Amino acid sequence: MTESSGKSSDPSRKARVAAIVMAATMVLWMGAQFLGGRLGLPVRYVFLFDLAAIAALVWALIVTYQVWQARRAERD
Repeated sequence: MTESSGKSSDPSRKARVAAIVMAATMVLWMGAQFLGGRLGLPVRYVFLFDLAAIAALVWALIVTYQVWQARRAERD
């Protein structure tokens, strides 16, 4: 195992993970909305999909802010 593979605070790795989470969240959310309409799920279940998507996107926003701060600190 190399030294960089265990480094979880690498800004570019965190940015990649955040990007994957954002993209996967949107695809899964759109799929859930489509299936919810097709299957006639009650609104409360579809609302749970919305809340899960919001939580994932808020997490990605926080990670993106941390990456931005880390890159600014590296420059200074």
